[in-house]
Amino acid sequence: MIGVLVRFRYGNDFSEARVRQVADAARGKFVNLPGLRSKAFTVDPQRREALNFYVWETEDAARAFFTAELTERVAGLYGVAPSVEFVSIAALIENPPP
Repeated sequence: MIGVLVRFRYGNDFSEARVRQVADAARGKFVNLPGLRSKAFTVDPQRREALNFYVWETEDAARAFFTAELTERVAGLYGVAPSVEFVSIAALIENPPP
């Protein structure tokens, strides 16, 4: 498995509410996406930062998804270019919902 961290430092023209709107609008695009195990949309209003964390089955699937075109489109949504970092997942714990 591979993890991908996509981080955005947004300016004053963006807000936590806007990050949540973007996440809500994009959520459906990731349901049942081949190769994607999970995705978390996060927001830290104190740092004015959004971080999306993806868990992919394979590195090939992750790298195929994160094209230059996708990064450009995402930069248009947030108003800033994101940083994209690929990390190896040593272990993943998934608990069933209560």
